[in-house]
Amino acid sequence: MDLVSVIIPYYKKKKYITETINSVLDQSYKNFEIIIIYDDESFEDLNFLEQIKVKDERILIIKNQKNLGAGISRNIGISKSKGKYLAFLDADDVWKPNKLDNQITFMRSKDYAATHTSYLIIDEFKKVIGKRTARTFNGLNELLKSCDIGTSTMIIKKDLINDKIKFASLTTKEDFVLWLKLLKEKIKIHALDEELTLWTKSKSSLSSSTLRKLIDGFTVYNKYMNFNFLKSTYYLICLGINFLLKNK
Repeated sequence: MDLVSVIIPYYKKKKYITETINSVLDQSYKNFEIIIIYDDESFEDLNFLEQIKVKDERILIIKNQKNLGAGISRNIGISKSKGKYLAFLDADDVWKPNKLDNQITFMRSKDYAATHTSYLIIDEFKKVIGKRTARTFNGLNELLKSCDIGTSTMIIKKDLINDKIKFASLTTKEDFVLWLKLLKEKIKIHALDEELTLWTKSKSSLSSSTLRKLIDGFTVYNKYMNFNFLKSTYYLICLGINFLLKNK
């Protein structure tokens, strides 16, 4: 049974983190490590996390000295990881108990290097308010106009990560850059159409900031994809339209 490194960046998610970590500890697939990257320079929740850590030796906490953002924090977690596979989980999301088992089995059976799954969207009261169905992405152009991959559903082989292929230093869309870079390198992202993750849509989360997403979206295309201004603007408009359509 291959080791899976579960990477969790943490910033002011005390309300959710216990359930998030428990959803990993309750997995039917048991060979994993949990790497929490503490990214809050106030350190006010650190003792709370340390109390959770002592419950299981598979939990590691890495402390950033200042707030670096989710992307850089995940890269730090990856650099400390020991697993063959990397699984990403946000601190306010939850996995179903068979998530790792089903997805790792799917990857092994097909020899896939990168996969994502369908997921349910829940509100802060745990009510299901939507769902996203995973689809396979065979090339860069299939993902450019809409970021249709849930970070907390992704598992990739660690050897895919290098100095060029990693999370970006952005407030949002840092994950979008990584998925696009994988596709640019001809690495397909395969879909497992099973709803194995509950993704929390919170009014206070960074994910809810449309303006921030648009600014970072332009940066994705202009800086990280090296598109010119007009091409970046075109794809940004497409991204915005698709975002609005998904959130009707």
